[in-house]
Amino acid sequence: MSPHSHSTPVHRIHSRHLATSFFVFAAFFVLPAAAHAQDSSRVSDSTRARRLGAVTVTATRTPTDLFNTPAPVNVIDSASIRERQPNTAADLFRNEPGLDVNGVGTNQIRPTIRGLRGQRILLLEDGLRMNNSRRQQDFGELPALVDVNDLQRIEVVRGPLSVLYGTDAIGGVVNLITSDAPGANSTPGVHGLLGYRHASADDQKRPYGMLEQHVGAFGLRVSGSYRDAESYNAPSGSFGAVKFGGQTRVNDTGVRDHNLSAQAAWDVSARQRVFMKGETYHANDAGFGYVDPAVFGADQPLIQIRYPKQNVDKYTLGYRASGLGSVFADRAEVTTFFSRNTRDLDQHIFVPFGPGTPPGAGVDITTHNFTDLATLGGRAEATKVLSGGHVLTYGADVYRDQSDNTDTSTTSVVGFGPPHPSGDGTSKVPNATFRTAGVFVQTRLAIAEPLTVILGARAQDVQADTRPTGMSTAPLVSSHERPVVGTASALYQVIPQLNVIASVGRGFRTANLIERFFEGPTPEGSGYQRANPNLGAETSLNLDFGVRARSGPLFAEAFVFRNDLRDGIAIAPTGDSVNKVPAFRNVNVGQLRYQGGEGQVGATILNRITAVASFSRLTSTNVESPLSPIGDSYSRKATGDITYRDPDNRFWAGYVVRHNGEQGSIAAGSSPVGLVIPSFTVHSLRGGVTVLEGHGMRHTLTLAADNLTNTLYSEFSNASFFRPETGRNLIVSYAIGF
Repeated sequence: MSPHSHSTPVHRIHSRHLATSFFVFAAFFVLPAAAHAQDSSRVSDSTRARRLGAVTVTATRTPTDLFNTPAPVNVIDSASIRERQPNTAADLFRNEPGLDVNGVGTNQIRPTIRGLRGQRILLLEDGLRMNNSRRQQDFGELPALVDVNDLQRIEVVRGPLSVLYGTDAIGGVVNLITSDAPGANSTPGVHGLLGYRHASADDQKRPYGMLEQHVGAFGLRVSGSYRDAESYNAPSGSFGAVKFGGQTRVNDTGVRDHNLSAQAAWDVSARQRVFMKGETYHANDAGFGYVDPAVFGADQPLIQIRYPKQNVDKYTLGYRASGLGSVFADRAEVTTFFSRNTRDLDQHIFVPFGPGTPPGAGVDITTHNFTDLATLGGRAEATKVLSGGHVLTYGADVYRDQSDNTDTSTTSVVGFGPPHPSGDGTSKVPNATFRTAGVFVQTRLAIAEPLTVILGARAQDVQADTRPTGMSTAPLVSSHERPVVGTASALYQVIPQLNVIASVGRGFRTANLIERFFEGPTPEGSGYQRANPNLGAETSLNLDFGVRARSGPLFAEAFVFRNDLRDGIAIAPTGDSVNKVPAFRNVNVGQLRYQGGEGQVGATILNRITAVASFSRLTSTNVESPLSPIGDSYSRKATGDITYRDPDNRFWAGYVVRHNGEQGSIAAGSSPVGLVIPSFTVHSLRGGVTVLEGHGMRHTLTLAADNLTNTLYSEFSNASFFRPETGRNLIVSYAIGF
């Protein structure tokens, strides 16, 4: 891991730039249509669509019944979020088909889709990108930036979606959809929620709350939460070659953080809304997580990565309209935002020299990185229903990251008398600007009554430029590329209860600022990394084929897929050396293949019991070098979930089980677990009861027990740098709604 994999400094961008961008977008896309606004119900309002459990908006950008969506999609609604009591949105992925997680700790969990993670999947908030160009390939942005208590739903599209969302959507998209400010049709009065959550494993304390009200055409909503969590202990037991005789601390897995959000909306008319939102996230004392290396034996290296402080502020301004009925659009939306992300990152590495040297002798390396990243972005899109029931969606988006960066590092050889540290204050990544702008068009064609086809294309313009940087004397450089991608999908209704789905699509990911411009010793001191400004984009070609069926209380779906990733960005030796250490650089190499299948089946019994089971299979191969394993996710995953609900909604109780099959496709010798990551099974119990209801208030108690059997295990992506999960974790949450 590199300390330079995280956000960076930036020149301040004044708030007037946000307003200017908004009005430029509005003038081009929305105002011509709004001038011809008239009543029409042909295209549903996307705000309302978010609140309908059977509707998804992320995959097609038009509200579509999930059953009739020609893509593999996971939808997690607000009721499921409340009942599962996760730390962040990504924690919900563990039991979902086709999804996985990477990372450990209270706020550091990140999503994985079909074996791809980090910058190879795109994280969105309300359809706007959260990814930034100051993250390393295997590190994506934190879902924790969005308060899990503020989520209305989560939608995940498995497979490339670059046509609609641009760079990084090479393996899939995660859209965190938050609750809106209330509208004119909301229940009058002040409404809210106050709650408290406690978790035993990390002694976590989390109060949270929300208040909202609408007055005439205006709606207001504020929400927030505070969290204080300690590092947790892993239980005793065995996991492959790892054996813990007792509880073992997983250091740097706690956090002290808080989320605050405030939003306002003005309903200009029944079908037009102007909205604005301000959000802040602040975290102290988070970390990558590690187990004391002495637990694994003598002469093991120490790798400690900590985030002493992170602060993110974001401001959003937008306009949404439906029922326009103009020649340009029936629905239109334009949104612009500005965010500032600052982060401190500390890394401590100690590599012992081993036998034949004095005890404690080795190389001690400490680094500190401060990054400050300002992002200004916007998206405008419109939808028009054409004759014959065809639907046209088109738009544009623009994002600019402006990054500044400071680095310091100290290296000492210890164990041979007084250490003689050497320091370096040169920024490894120069100050830089990354800009991406794209236009897209997608059409939904109703070919015949049983057949629907979607065709789409995007053209993107990407430019990255370095700027003058502190002590650096490197010449300024610039890189530029223009990727073009397309997609095609079809849905055929065999009978009203059965749909067949097929899709083919290309995705792309342009190299970020780390991959292009990093120049200097690697954090562990074993090599020197050269910059490569001319890196090309990674591309993927994905094929999906699936079926969906539903009949009364029964539903089922199954998909098979293959995603070929070409021109992958990877570190490779240059053949020369710098200061007597080997030199490396990022290059476009090879072909990686991810393929497998996912299935899910469920039923509702007597309107009381819901039972759902899923199965996922995933294989990953380095096509050009089959003997070089790349798997770090599950090979097989099976889940089961059964829940009973009282018909009067007074109480509910559920049981969840997950089994991950063993994974042998790992780099030999890279994990203390051994050559094969063993299978594991975890069990959870959940339940809730309405304690008191009346006088406009409802008191709800939710209880959960995760890892019920206190099993020692690690999610597979965390096994190479071994970081196990918590032992048995008891969660209690009490909420008062009014």
